[in-house]
Amino acid sequence: MQWNTLSNIDQLASIEAASFNKPQLILKHSTTCSISKMSLARLERSATPDNIDFHYLDLLNHRNISQAIAEKFKVYHESPQVLLIKNGECVYDESHGGIQMEEIVEQALQS
Repeated sequence: MQWNTLSNIDQLASIEAASFNKPQLILKHSTTCSISKMSLARLERSATPDNIDFHYLDLLNHRNISQAIAEKFKVYHESPQVLLIKNGECVYDESHGGIQMEEIVEQALQS
């Protein structure tokens, strides 16, 4: 899996703009949480779809970006958490054991 590291708050505008052409997935990951590590491993073991760009946020090192994501896309912060961005909006978010590649792909295919 090819992750794009999200480490600058300005990248959120680029992710939003890119979402009009291709779904964008943001994974908010806590490097000290075993559930977060399990969710990351589950995603990385899954077949990676070509029609989604994947962004990884180490939220312990970038809490300000995590907060900006919650505000910009109007979602309640959780960790671990995935957000699927399409046409500038969060159309799907899930956390903890609910993070499944199959569900992400299904949501990405919906209009």
